[in-house]
Amino acid sequence: MWQVAFGANRSSQPTPAGKNRPTRSAEKNENRPCDIVCQGCLGAFDTLWYHEYKLRLRYQSSTRYELVLHASRDFIYAVIFASLAWISWNGMWTWVLAFLLILEIIITLQDFIEEDRYRKVPPGERVMHALMGITYGAFLAYLLPELVSWAGKPTGFTWQEQGWLSYALTAMAVGVAVSGGRDSTGVGRMR
Repeated sequence: MWQVAFGANRSSQPTPAGKNRPTRSAEKNENRPCDIVCQGCLGAFDTLWYHEYKLRLRYQSSTRYELVLHASRDFIYAVIFASLAWISWNGMWTWVLAFLLILEIIITLQDFIEEDRYRKVPPGERVMHALMGITYGAFLAYLLPELVSWAGKPTGFTWQEQGWLSYALTAMAVGVAVSGGRDSTGVGRMR
């Protein structure tokens, strides 16, 4: 269950007074939502500060293909954020989610190549991309056991509200979808 992966379901052990307290492993699990939330926040900062404000990528004809990659990745993130906020992908649907996660990696790697080919990437943006790669890797490391568990369930979706995390991911899904739409219109303007 996704909630277990993100620490919503705490394991506990009795204390000498007979009260339950979280185990060390459960305490470590509480930080897991930070991975996906940090990924969304870092991505938002990268987009707003570098792509929109400093570099104004949507107004440079040399960045057309880069914007296509950004828009594609943004729409994938919108699906990932919005769905993981509220549901688990079970059975065969797990493979669809896994495909989207792998496709995001492929698009990101192609984006790195494209950036180096047509523009000088500022050092701060390069550092931001490295941090996002590390955070995405941590997110995938925590999600992988859940994907394995979901794959063994009957095909379908399971509703899983996760409190504040559901609402934060939904807001991030809306934001990244808007960003993808803006990049798409920027590409359309360059034709």
